Amino acid sequence: MVCTIEYINNWLKANLNAERYEHSLGTADCARELAKKFGLNEEKAYFTGLIHDCAKCLPKDETMAILKDLSLEDGELCNPKTHHAPVGVVIAKREFGVDDEEVLSAIRWHTLGKVNMTDFEKIIFLADKIETRTRPCELCEPIRTALEDGGLDAALLICYENTIKSLVDRRLTICLITIEIYNALLVKCKKCS
Repeated sequence: MVCTIEYINNWLKANLNAERYEHSLGTADCARELAKKFGLNEEKAYFTGLIHDCAKCLPKDETMAILKDLSLEDGELCNPKTHHAPVGVVIAKREFGVDDEEVLSAIRWHTLGKVNMTDFEKIIFLADKIETRTRPCELCEPIRTALEDGGLDAALLICYENTIKSLVDRRLTICLITIEIYNALLVKCKKCS
């Protein structure tokens, strides 16, 4: 990490809305908690959680300009709400001097995820969904219960089930990568039970 936490906090306050900043703080705290539970680097998890949404409030034209220069996986452009993840990698490098590939990968995949995520990627993905500062408890609790009872993959499976149900209920497109991840998690979790 090149920048101080104070610099990052000030940058985030200036570039995110108040709710998104609060969510970033919650994600950082939750990521540290999950890292401790699963034996990963707590400070790296906190830092990644703090900056994971650094591109969330960029103007659309700036986001689209950055996206044009990126090599993205199939489906990453499926939903505009996920565009900030790959753009966040660019911002993390440019604004905070991040060159840690584990941090950058966790930022990139914190919205859609991918098949065979690392444990570090999983905790950032989950922390984004279950932090308690801005996320409703009724949505977080089943995921937290699955996390306690079955571990990271069981919690991820609940997240993907909820996402797919929500997209179907709202008649929105489901990215193929989401289906692939769900199927892979389902097989993995069935083998473990």
